[in-house]
Amino acid sequence: MLDLILCVDDDPITLMLCKKVITKASFSNNIITAKNGEEAIQYFDSILNKETDKLPQLVFLDLNMPVMDGWDFLNIFNTPKYSEVTTKIVVLSSTIDPEDHQKSKNFPMVIDFLSKPITNEMLNYLQTKFEE
Repeated sequence: MLDLILCVDDDPITLMLCKKVITKASFSNNIITAKNGEEAIQYFDSILNKETDKLPQLVFLDLNMPVMDGWDFLNIFNTPKYSEVTTKIVVLSSTIDPEDHQKSKNFPMVIDFLSKPITNEMLNYLQTKFEE
């Protein structure tokens, strides 16, 4: 079981479903959310600034969001400023564009690219990645 997960998505229903499925599967002790990439970056900045010490082990990241989309988040998160952050990212998106899947492989912190909605099967699959 992971200690903390951050779900980043602009859709409140998707966030609610994520929380429900993760909780029911006992995949994580705590789940926090952000409505866009900017909120997620602000959260990681608060860790770097020592305002909080709660580092998520995993981020579920949507790609298509207003304010700051998932790609912009990944571009910022992939800079030297965040190089000490060990958080892994799973892109969780409704996109079916194979180019998006390929593009996500350019980011070393992205461990997988999965299609919405989140399911128990996905969490079981991801659990094996964290046990390796």
